[in-house]
Amino acid sequence: VQLQACGGGLVQAGDSLRLSCAASGRTFSMYAVGWFRQVPGKEREFVSTINWNNWSGGRTYYADSVKGRFTIARDNAKNTVYLQMNSLKPEDTAVYYCARHSGLGSDHTDLDEYDFWGQGTQVTVSS
Repeated sequence: VQLQACGGGLVQAGDSLRLSCAASGRTFSMYAVGWFRQVPGKEREFVSTINWNNWSGGRTYYADSVKGRFTIARDNAKNTVYLQMNSLKPEDTAVYYCARHSGLGSDHTDLDEYDFWGQGTQVTVSS
């Protein structure tokens, strides 16, 4: 399984970006997929996760810091998960990673439960 994250860039506060995570593998739709972010010197932190459709109806989860501003969605026909980021703030600046949940465990915020990771895409928000 390979994940390819893209869509990052340099924007101003208040702007929007849409990140994409394209995956290989025919069973991608059967796994939850999450987004995490990391800034230098800090641990990678949970941003959002979307379940696969037959598990809790494709339920979505968000970190409190992004709730109401970010939206996660998936297009299983394209093997792609998106993260729409609106009203961006300077504190959203980070490298964003997508990851496939292993299916083991039940804490979608725990990065150790994710087994395949994309390479990361840089998001920089200027004030």
